[in-house]
Amino acid sequence: MKLNICMVSDFFYPNMGGVESHIFSLSQCLIGRGHKVIVITHAYGDRTGVRYLTKGLKAYYLPMMPFYNQCILPTVFTNLPLIRNILIREEINILHGHSAFSTLAHESMFHGRAMGIKAVFTDHSLFGFADVSSVLTNKLLRFSLADTSHVICVSYTSKENTVLRASLRPEMVSVIPNAVDATRFIPDPSKKRPNKITIVVVSRLVYRKGTDLLANIIPAVCRKYPDVDFIIGGDGPKRILLEEVREACQLDDRVTILGTVEHTKVRDVLVQGDIFLNTSLTEAFCIAIVEAASCGLQVVSTHVGGIREVLPAHLIRLAHPSVKSLMIELDSAIQDCRHGNYVSEDEAHRRVAKMYCWKDVAKRTETVYHTVAMETSKSFLERLNSYYLCGPISGKFFCHHCLDQLPSTCHHSVASACY
Repeated sequence: MKLNICMVSDFFYPNMGGVESHIFSLSQCLIGRGHKVIVITHAYGDRTGVRYLTKGLKAYYLPMMPFYNQCILPTVFTNLPLIRNILIREEINILHGHSAFSTLAHESMFHGRAMGIKAVFTDHSLFGFADVSSVLTNKLLRFSLADTSHVICVSYTSKENTVLRASLRPEMVSVIPNAVDATRFIPDPSKKRPNKITIVVVSRLVYRKGTDLLANIIPAVCRKYPDVDFIIGGDGPKRILLEEVREACQLDDRVTILGTVEHTKVRDVLVQGDIFLNTSLTEAFCIAIVEAASCGLQVVSTHVGGIREVLPAHLIRLAHPSVKSLMIELDSAIQDCRHGNYVSEDEAHRRVAKMYCWKDVAKRTETVYHTVAMETSKSFLERLNSYYLCGPISGKFFCHHCLDQLPSTCHHSVASACY
């Protein structure tokens, strides 16, 4: 059965990141399997309107500007006319939202379900439970997923986290990992710097990616190893911290900060390195370490979230998220580089190519779509009950927003039946 699928997220190209590459790669494979796929995201600079990407992937860049951290301002109903028009015009069967951070994804799923469209959600991140921000975010996630047909997580750690945060039944959550296009991440030893060991970092330069740890590791490694250099790809609010460290320690000739790197050029950065360093403080999957391993780099990463599920022990070194622990693993990796005591680049590439494939991810996601498409749609009262059960106070608040989607003449009768 061929489906019309709509991917929705605040995070899409030209922005760079794991969610962006996931949406694009999955969409390409689904188009290859005969489905129609479109993408809805917000405007990026002067990129607004409709754009056509590879294989005819149609992307709607809505005229909404980011409010915070690349996400639009949450307004619930302001964007309804535009989203509804697109969903009707494209005859969408499945609406697939991505990322718990994405305001646009949650709002679109809310409106899509009101139109009788089946909704699927993929969670790419991990959240805590203790701080005020996490408590509020988790309550909103519970509301957003209360009426969602199915949820996909990228690791088993992520599944456990999402089930607890959103109070979901485990059977309605599937685990489908990210993947990598191994044909685009092929090793090239000729690009490495002679008589040098290069540590590569490709990441958004934000707090949760461990940029503060990286800022302490760089001067320590450079002091200890005169032949070790750093290449850092990525941008974010913490970039200024790295630039200050580089300037204060006079490492301009040894630490290269590239800024934003287009995904098509990530491989060109990776093949220049010997070691890939990931300092994330929380991570559901981390596709960057898979791309690095595919290019033949030794991987040193913090042991957080679902990272332990991503690569086998002979392709990754895991450390606690501390400078001391990361330095121990980097010392070991540097010594192995000098003595050639590591899995060869070509062998690492072959092993990664066998483990991860976007075509397999698309096939498994397609199975979820077909299962969801055959389910009986909930009645409006059943949807209201799902929202009502979200909490003694918040449940009534969520029901009020759901009732706002009805004509005013229907409010009293439906509310009486529900309450």
